[in-house]
Amino acid sequence: MKRTWLRWGLMTLFVVALGFTFVNLGQWQLDRLDQRRDRNATTAEHENAPVLPFDQVFTRTIEDSDQWQRVEVRGTFLADKQLQARYRSFDGRTGWELVTPLRTTTGQTVLVDRGFVERPPGQDFPKAFPAPPAGEVHVLGYVRRNEQGNTNQMTPTENTVRLINSDALAEAMQLPLVNGYLSLIEVTPAQSAELEPVTPPPPTEGPHWSYAMQWFAFTAIAGIGLFILIRNDIRDSKRAKARAARAQEEASHGSRTD
Repeated sequence: MKRTWLRWGLMTLFVVALGFTFVNLGQWQLDRLDQRRDRNATTAEHENAPVLPFDQVFTRTIEDSDQWQRVEVRGTFLADKQLQARYRSFDGRTGWELVTPLRTTTGQTVLVDRGFVERPPGQDFPKAFPAPPAGEVHVLGYVRRNEQGNTNQMTPTENTVRLINSDALAEAMQLPLVNGYLSLIEVTPAQSAELEPVTPPPPTEGPHWSYAMQWFAFTAIAGIGLFILIRNDIRDSKRAKARAARAQEEASHGSRTD
């Protein structure tokens, strides 16, 4: 019986630890759901807000709360400083984006993601990029915060990069870039039709709710499994005692008959 109690105790500790982990994972998914809802609300609010002047927004570190606000700015593209951002995804497709610095009429320099180009399967990335409009341009774009990741992914190699981070690129490009960057909506004069503007993600909530329910269900299954294990042990113990009692009774009856 002591061994049975020890097994029950160890199994209970295991299930409690497992349940604690599953509940935390479920709560983490609910927290991510709340974050997604907040981002969706912020994006919707910014899309319906008036277009702001560039120098009213790009005076500080760009945060999540600034994302997808529309701003306008005038300046000149630096065609000799273009970068190809590789392995990008947009609207369920993979390809690359073209990043071109813009020197504003006020003397600041901002990175502009001029758009997405799908890469057909089996084709290599192009080496030549569409030239930006020459001369002074008027840009309408979305505010974007710097992307974060491995330093190597933010360091350009042969005019290519994986992540768009103005702080990391400023030194490599030898340009005094403002924090954050712009995703181009439209530019006047017009640019190459090959470049597709990167728009805000669809306002979906993702799979976080279903994932959370799965983790909570796993917790319940672990608890039910422990209950069934203990119940079956108790049932088997009772059956074993009953069989032993019957055997003893039969042996006792046989002795009296003799």
